[in-house]
Amino acid sequence: MLPVSNPSSPERLLKKSRTPDTTTTTIDRKNSFNSLNSVGNSAVNRSSFIPTSRSHCTWLILSLLSLQLLLFLTLRSIPFPHRRSPENFPSPAAAASNHPLSTRIRPESDDSKRCDSGRVFVYDMPKIFNEVILQQCDNLNPWSSRCDALSNDGFGKEATSLKGVIPDDLVPSWFWTDQFVSEIIFHNRILNHPCRTLDPGSATAFYIPFYAGLAVGQYLWSNYAATDRDRHCKMMTEWVREQPYWNRSNGWDHFITMGRITWDFRRSKDDDWGSNCIYTPGMRNITRLLIERNSWDHFDVGVPYPTGFHPRSDSDVVKWQDFVRNRRRETLFCFAGAPRAGIENDFRGLLLRHCEESRGACRTVDCTGGKCSNGSSAILETFLGSDFCLQPRGDSFTRRSIFDCMLAGSIPVFFWRRTAYMQYQWFLPNEPDSYSVFIDRNEVKNGTTSIREVLERYSKEDVRRMRERVIDLIPNLVYAKSPHGLETFKDAFDVAIDGVFRRFKEQENWYKWR
Repeated sequence: MLPVSNPSSPERLLKKSRTPDTTTTTIDRKNSFNSLNSVGNSAVNRSSFIPTSRSHCTWLILSLLSLQLLLFLTLRSIPFPHRRSPENFPSPAAAASNHPLSTRIRPESDDSKRCDSGRVFVYDMPKIFNEVILQQCDNLNPWSSRCDALSNDGFGKEATSLKGVIPDDLVPSWFWTDQFVSEIIFHNRILNHPCRTLDPGSATAFYIPFYAGLAVGQYLWSNYAATDRDRHCKMMTEWVREQPYWNRSNGWDHFITMGRITWDFRRSKDDDWGSNCIYTPGMRNITRLLIERNSWDHFDVGVPYPTGFHPRSDSDVVKWQDFVRNRRRETLFCFAGAPRAGIENDFRGLLLRHCEESRGACRTVDCTGGKCSNGSSAILETFLGSDFCLQPRGDSFTRRSIFDCMLAGSIPVFFWRRTAYMQYQWFLPNEPDSYSVFIDRNEVKNGTTSIREVLERYSKEDVRRMRERVIDLIPNLVYAKSPHGLETFKDAFDVAIDGVFRRFKEQENWYKWR
């Protein structure tokens, strides 16, 4: 348990982060500008000097002159957008001009065409909401340290053992990436986005770099109280709602990455699983990027699970596509997973038995005991050697294996429409038959449909055409290694950010929550 009175509790760390540090002059790369120190210093200055009545007039005159001078300088230096009035947003651009990251943000004139859809402002949040969580990587899991999994900017340890399985020159692009690290990946990438702005007055979108999934992960087990599971998110929403940019729109132009499935943040009763983060006041209007969404919540957006492939360049993508395109596949279909003990009529167990009875047409990988949690060479080789891969629902409706499968050029076979078709609309085609197969799970359960017979009906040309569609999708399903993305391909991060800009533009025109 982590009591509030503990000196390292989130509340105390947040309070500490609000105290100005006069010994530190540099700003960490995770922050866009040191707004908290500015706020803290201004608050101290306001409270430490109160003018007397004798000097009231003098101070009033000086204040007015200072305000005029500040307004004059501001209007000369800031290109305010036409659709927002400048008085609503005092710009922090001057305070951020010396920030080391500002040199890595392309000048606005250089990206005027690329940024037609808008610009994104990244909140400068207290480190308790992101960096401190990473620093506590030894305690984020009740069973083992997560420090290795969160290393290399969230990509994890290098997958050097894949040498001999994949082309040698592509091995440096492969990592043992954890499925719950999208918050880190998105944060690092958005700090380097060409359309990132340090001026909130010119922003179309506001990003909240809070590691919600990592924060709640350590409290999901070991009988922690509901208050423990809700604490970080409650603190985050209280902080964000104090920002003037939030008050302009009540949060409809804000977005956040939440690196777990939506159900981990939708607890309705204290004794239920997860946190109540999504139901916290202030969260309703925020667009949430999750690896699994609630199909009936407009503000949930499904984004691909992180896989192990993080291309360094367009060349890596093309080489990988050629590799999986020309791979010799000797198995009709495959399944990587583990049965769920104690679950009556467990569908995964049924699929394993179905594979065993398919007389060599199906290949399996037994993932019992979490052996496949972050991928393995056995899984990759199995997918690379099979035309189709069976993708039942996981512990929830989705599973990372969907993207591991498609990355290997194998055609996914779904049994629940909510596993992919109702999840990743920004990333997958509107024509499911062009890249996948759907089989009614109930027909498999009652024995009226044979998976093998269904898949054998597809001709070699059908399989080639579907595989080619899957291969075309690969760039949009992976997260690039470079903090600046790929040269011409759009990876999953790019597709997600484009979708956010598009959504906010549509919402501004026709739809706002009140």
